[in-house]
Amino acid sequence: MSSACAQLCLRCRGFLSSMNSSRLYYVQIQHSVRKDKSTKIGEGLLSRGNHTAAQTRLSWKRPTSCYFGITAKYLTTETEESKLGTDIAEYKPALLPTVDVSPCPPNLIPPEDLDANDHCSALEEISDEEAAAISIPPSIPPSSVSLRDYVDKSETLTKLVQLGVSLWKLEQRPNVGSMLLRLDFNRDVAPRLLFLKEIGVEDSRLGYIISHNPFILSESLENLQARVNYLKSRKFSSETVASMVSRAPYLLNFSVKRLDNRLGFYQQQLKLSASNTRNIVARLPRLLCGSLEPVKENLKVCKIELGFKENEIQHIVIAVPKVLTTNKKKLTQIFDFLHNTMKVPHHLITKFPQVLNTKFLRLKERHLFLQYLGKAQYEPNLPSYISLDRLVSLPDEVFCTELALATLEDFYLFQKTL
Repeated sequence: MSSACAQLCLRCRGFLSSMNSSRLYYVQIQHSVRKDKSTKIGEGLLSRGNHTAAQTRLSWKRPTSCYFGITAKYLTTETEESKLGTDIAEYKPALLPTVDVSPCPPNLIPPEDLDANDHCSALEEISDEEAAAISIPPSIPPSSVSLRDYVDKSETLTKLVQLGVSLWKLEQRPNVGSMLLRLDFNRDVAPRLLFLKEIGVEDSRLGYIISHNPFILSESLENLQARVNYLKSRKFSSETVASMVSRAPYLLNFSVKRLDNRLGFYQQQLKLSASNTRNIVARLPRLLCGSLEPVKENLKVCKIELGFKENEIQHIVIAVPKVLTTNKKKLTQIFDFLHNTMKVPHHLITKFPQVLNTKFLRLKERHLFLQYLGKAQYEPNLPSYISLDRLVSLPDEVFCTELALATLEDFYLFQKTL
């Protein structure tokens, strides 16, 4: 066994001696390492016979190189020798670095790879055309002032736009944009949309609801169902509930307790029956969503400043629920013109409460035109009576032909004199 190993080692030495250029390359690398450190490493490792450790440390100090297959075969034979335990140190050449499996430099291509396909290196220069042809996958911007930059990269935003949601409204509200980007369409959005459809909301109203109340997408389905069940328990029909939700998007965001308190407030303050309370709330569902302070203020104005009686206020509210939420300044301005300028008494205003919900300029222009023509007569018991309801509700052309008995051109010319 010892003689066989010795013959194999001698053949390896003969091969290495024929590769003068390769040995010269290795000798240059060895001399580049500090002499004292290299000697210490070589002697220490050779004395212990640990060739593998020496190869690893030397390869860390030297540049990556490629070697021919016979060099790898030699190293394999050398490893087998160390396993056999044969003491042939006098036949061994200088230690060689380990074979590196990384791609070979272009000037050291092994013979077996000459026919192989060329592989591009990460450090290889490319032309401008090739660089422009490289496609980079789009990524979500880390920050933006508009949701428009995220629409193409977010399935949730894409589907919401298709539903008709106005993202420009939502992005103006703090923290809404980041909330929408965190939502998963299938997990968070789709179940809420299906719930709204199940209770009767039309598809065309889904975009409107989310545009005004995106927080409904973060409400649990159990809470939404509980609030719908409560409204139905108060004898609101399914069609009425769907209509209320479509016109008051925030309705289902309020707890059952709050909804119950709001219904009780209107019933007690106005002394209405349950049926009339449902009537005004169904026609103006935002009464359950908005603040109660404007409502309390308008009730005091109607009673104290305008001088209406309690039963008159009830009649006005049942006929025009919007009086409860209208602007206080507008309400007092219209009443002052009706009562003090047009000389309309309280009972006639109560009989035609729609006049309190009209535009002040519209009322003023038409009254002054009738007064100019001598036809401003609003007392039902007198001839040429003009109803307040028709005065504010008819279009301009009908108002001129039926009430003023004048042409539309005359009315427009009179408006220019005001």
